[in-house]
Amino acid sequence: MTATATSVDRPDRLGPRATPAARPLRLLRRLLPAALAALCGVLLYVSFPPRTLSWLALPAFAGFGLLLRGRTWKSGLGLGYVFGLGFLLPLLVWTGVEVGPGPWLALVVAEAAFVALVGAGMTAVSRLPAWPVWAAALWIAGEAARARVPFGGFPWGKIAFGQADGIFLPLAAAGGTPVLGFAVVLCGFGLGEAVRLAVETRRTGALRRGAAVLALLSVAVPVAGAPAARTLVSDKAEDGTTTVALIQGNVPRAGLDFNSQRRAVLDYHARETRRLAAEVEAGRKPRPDLVLWPENSSDIDPYTNADAYAVIEGAAEAIKAPLSVGAVVERKGKLYNEQILWEPGKGPRGIYDKRQIQPFGEFLPLRGMIGALNETWTSMVRQDFSRGHEPGVFTMADARVGLVTCYEAAFDWTVRSTVTDGAQLISVPSNNATFDRSEMTYQQLAMSRVRAVEHSRTVTVPVTSGVSAVIMPDGRITQKTGMFVADSLVQKVPLRSSQTPATRLSVLPELALVLLAAGGLGWAVSGAVRARRTAGTTPVGTTHVGTTRQASDQA
Repeated sequence: MTATATSVDRPDRLGPRATPAARPLRLLRRLLPAALAALCGVLLYVSFPPRTLSWLALPAFAGFGLLLRGRTWKSGLGLGYVFGLGFLLPLLVWTGVEVGPGPWLALVVAEAAFVALVGAGMTAVSRLPAWPVWAAALWIAGEAARARVPFGGFPWGKIAFGQADGIFLPLAAAGGTPVLGFAVVLCGFGLGEAVRLAVETRRTGALRRGAAVLALLSVAVPVAGAPAARTLVSDKAEDGTTTVALIQGNVPRAGLDFNSQRRAVLDYHARETRRLAAEVEAGRKPRPDLVLWPENSSDIDPYTNADAYAVIEGAAEAIKAPLSVGAVVERKGKLYNEQILWEPGKGPRGIYDKRQIQPFGEFLPLRGMIGALNETWTSMVRQDFSRGHEPGVFTMADARVGLVTCYEAAFDWTVRSTVTDGAQLISVPSNNATFDRSEMTYQQLAMSRVRAVEHSRTVTVPVTSGVSAVIMPDGRITQKTGMFVADSLVQKVPLRSSQTPATRLSVLPELALVLLAAGGLGWAVSGAVRARRTAGTTPVGTTHVGTTRQASDQA
């Protein structure tokens, strides 16, 4: 009777018949952290354009930080990977719009691996004092790696690019995208730590003042720093103004098929330019000082095709202003994605060759191996584009216009180099027709808004099929077009030559944060190694102080 009563009163000692019932609960407990990590990743995705919910990045990182704190590096690796998938799978779905899910999934699987490594590192630094600082620096170090490898890097999804509508945006002028991203991640982790300490204090009745102060500073410093940085943002015309026109000619149809209509795309842009010229002559629109066409507005090489040359020359003479024309040209057997400075009556007077070309779009890495696996890729990219080597700054009607072609806008160095080379305004000619009506266009537009603040320059975005826009140096969009419509934008914009701290400091803020991450990780790893060695030499029956404290913290 006693044994039976004991077995009833002690469910944890039930026999094998209870195991099936307990198994789902154990499985649920194991899967719950992964589900929460994925949810935090999705929340981070929702903070990105076209939605204007940039503040959601804070709870996303708060939850992610709480999930990682105190776990093993293996758990951090797994949870980081799941967080990366939750974020990047929906963010980059546009990469498979026309080519199917294979490339999209392959890209996400590769990019999420960087987030996984960051997650593993965060578990180590989560045991350090002021862990939100070390963890935020690690995130930026992961972004720095993603922006460089493999195949030249893929910085899409940098936290800074989701903050075009956020309160932290002015920090871009202070230290570029690394400082802006660091502030957002730090604030998120600090918020999570503050919540954790509040719960702990309520449970134990004891407030750890040092930890609480550090958590609050992690939130307060970025929040206070953002309005302080607004003094670095100005729309003042330092070198006068210029009236700029953006031409969006549209394409015959969306998707990859637009490439088979190259002459039609050129004709559309010439037609829209002539239409604008007629409105100028009628006095309905101001006369532009310079005209910007998008990337691939002439995929027919005007150097070798007299007909294309004549079409562009006719448009330039009609509008009576210099054009920047996006063209695909071949020189000495090499292909270039080029912007051509075209003067009416004089023809081509300068060129800019795209420097950061797109892997799998403009060149095919590992061509032999990929061709053996899938001939579709090699047929789509028959010949690799070659890279340019010099920044592109065109002098157009006394204005110095920096050229950053489409994909290049995601890279810090390409945009910065045009400004240090003397650009007074920036143009980001793009061709997004391949990606249909996906979120890609709005994500790229947000990048240009961040770049405007980062370097205190007007940024113009002429796009073949939209969204084309004029962006002021404070990140405001003053005009924009719709998608897949023919349209033009004309506006007087300020010319500026002063450089922000972000421009002058160049890569130094990012390097400092990478070194900070390395220092925190080194501290954490060396501390763990010392603790293991000490535990291994502690006599039996002796309680090690560090072990006791760690056990207490875990409890």
